[in-house]
Amino acid sequence: MACLSTSGRVACGSRRQQAHKFICRLFLNPSLRRQSSHLSVGPAPAEGHARKYAHTHNPQLARRFYGLSLGTNQDNLSLLQNSHNCSNNAQYSPQSMQSLRTQSSVHTQQPAGPVREIQIDPYIILDDELKYFYDDVRDLLQSGTSQSELDTIACYYFDGQGKALRPMVTMLMAKALNYHLNNESHQLVHKQRQIALFSEMVHSASLVHDDVIDQSDFRRGKPSVNALWNHKKVTMAGDYILSIASIMISRLRSDDVTIVLSQILTDLVQGEFMQLGSRETENERFAHYLTKTYRKTASLIANALKATAVIAQADDNVAEVAFQYGRNIGLAFQLVDDMLDFVSSTEQMGKPTAADLKLGLATAPVLFACEKYPELNPMVMRRFSEPGDVERAFELVHKSHGLEQTRFLAKKHCNEAIRLAQELTESPYQKGLQVVADLVINRMK
Repeated sequence: MACLSTSGRVACGSRRQQAHKFICRLFLNPSLRRQSSHLSVGPAPAEGHARKYAHTHNPQLARRFYGLSLGTNQDNLSLLQNSHNCSNNAQYSPQSMQSLRTQSSVHTQQPAGPVREIQIDPYIILDDELKYFYDDVRDLLQSGTSQSELDTIACYYFDGQGKALRPMVTMLMAKALNYHLNNESHQLVHKQRQIALFSEMVHSASLVHDDVIDQSDFRRGKPSVNALWNHKKVTMAGDYILSIASIMISRLRSDDVTIVLSQILTDLVQGEFMQLGSRETENERFAHYLTKTYRKTASLIANALKATAVIAQADDNVAEVAFQYGRNIGLAFQLVDDMLDFVSSTEQMGKPTAADLKLGLATAPVLFACEKYPELNPMVMRRFSEPGDVERAFELVHKSHGLEQTRFLAKKHCNEAIRLAQELTESPYQKGLQVVADLVINRMK
């Protein structure tokens, strides 16, 4: 199973990438499915290396199944009948079936069943769209200025070391929608990729501004922009990223898309103001927290996904499915992020842990813990500003069920996202949207 990291994509072998790409082509191309149904496979040696298939009846077909994770559900019955089963002339001996199982990833092997489902890796099936993603962002930023220092600061976080969650989910939804709408033109996909670029550029610009506001010294395992350059230059670099992203979107010449994506910027600013100036009462805290979380995190994903539906000329119902899927994934992602702030190490997170408490922020684990330990309430009101507040709050969160309750709420949002994804026509990309929910809830950084 993939992790939420671009490095996870690079680590995947080329055979696994080719296998996933073949599965997508097989699913989307009826003529290829008919062709594959006439192929036959002879017995294969038991060694767990693809090169040993050189002696099979059809080595090319055998290699296509290298490295796939196989389950036991019935969901992809028609796909599997066309791709795994050959014509009536094909015979699988027990030895050859065991050999095929040997070729699957060791850590994901499942007991053999009557039908085996292919587990989609979203990063691999989108490899063509994401491979040069950060190169394209850097090219855009470099082409807009002759100031070398501005270019250096603006490109600092586009080094390919981020999770790439937003562009991955945006392109996954775009391709799922295109299949659902039976409109998969290259021109449309190119426009949707521009929206994915916009989502990552806005996200990184918000990180740059956050580093200035929070006076962070460390992010993504390296010194933050705030620690390397002065505040004025960093702030202007964040503004520059937003301006280049906005110019790119304006070239799509779609007023509806521009309006949807502009809402992201409005929500980001309002969310930051909510975080900076909150002094809400106990009864208002959780609603305030969820609204702030939506505006600062989930709105970007939700509206980017909605924009891919709008540019594809989907109806309002389909656009709403895309929006609500993104909203639920975004909320779940931030809830897990707030939970990890209490349980992961600095090395895992790439940034200091307990950072929110040190900034005076009460996130979901703290708010849940307040129910069991009311002594947290005055700490929340004074934003953990007195000596010992941070340490005591950290201790009480771990003593309470705050972390478990936060994970439970995140899981609810992930389950709702899965339900929404299932409203779209089945395809590898629709399956990938469901896998994303699993990646979000189980991530460790």
